[in-house]
Amino acid sequence: MPNIKSQIKRDKTNLKAKAYNDSVENGIRTAVKKVEAAAKEGKKEEAVALLASANKLIDEGVSKGSINKNAASRKKSHLAKLVNSL
Repeated sequence: MPNIKSQIKRDKTNLKAKAYNDSVENGIRTAVKKVEAAAKEGKKEEAVALLASANKLIDEGVSKGSINKNAASRKKSHLAKLVNSL
């Protein structure tokens, strides 16, 4: 437990940031799974629509600093390949 006032405040902000980052990453994970499921079932139109929403969530995560830009690029590339192969 920190004794220094500034560190106590910093711990609070770190907890808030972690909660936000976790929710963003969870949303991205869910969107990726939806795209993969649609692709597995062979539903191209649905997969394309879900891909657009997944890309938007990934880009928002990058702009807010919740996800690394290279990881985001890797995820987007993986999903695009998957959908284009249908």
